Amino acid sequence: MTDATDAGDESGTDAGDEAPTGRVERLAVTGTPGTGKTTATDMLAAERGIEVVHLNDAIREEGLYTERDKERDSLVADLDAAASHLGDWTGVVDSHLAHHLDADRVAVLRCRPDVLEQRLVERGEGEASARENRESEALDVILGEAVDRFGPERVYEIDTTDRDPNGVAAELGRVLDGGREPSAGEVDFVEYL
Repeated sequence: MTDATDAGDESGTDAGDEAPTGRVERLAVTGTPGTGKTTATDMLAAERGIEVVHLNDAIREEGLYTERDKERDSLVADLDAAASHLGDWTGVVDSHLAHHLDADRVAVLRCRPDVLEQRLVERGEGEASARENRESEALDVILGEAVDRFGPERVYEIDTTDRDPNGVAAELGRVLDGGREPSAGEVDFVEYL
């Protein structure tokens, strides 16, 4: 795996701001690897004509990392450098690290851990990495980080387990437009531990 997996320094936060209403300018789409972020955000971009930044690609291509984690065969992201690279961004940023950046709203894509593990193995992830991500998903790791940073009023969970990517893209559009209520804590996969 060559995607960034670990966060370096945190970029600033605007989590103390009031939750925005209506359409927002900056949507962070995050979730454990394998939840469908890239597919759904590409569909959203095609439908809406909005810019989507696939942060893991930028980290790799622009050298926005501090080191390579040889054990995981991944890059350790420099989030300060990534935030500087994005500048005063608008649109959608997708990555399992997107919730570490300033945003107006955060959509956390979720997937049942057994299905997630299968998706990762099918796309070539090693068994250890797939298992680690399965456990992370069952433990709500990314959801917890997003809620800690932004508060539950700015976090939206979307379960992608049995949804087709067009349906996920439509839900992301509703989050972007303010047509969906915040939903942190609605998805529970603890029984998969």
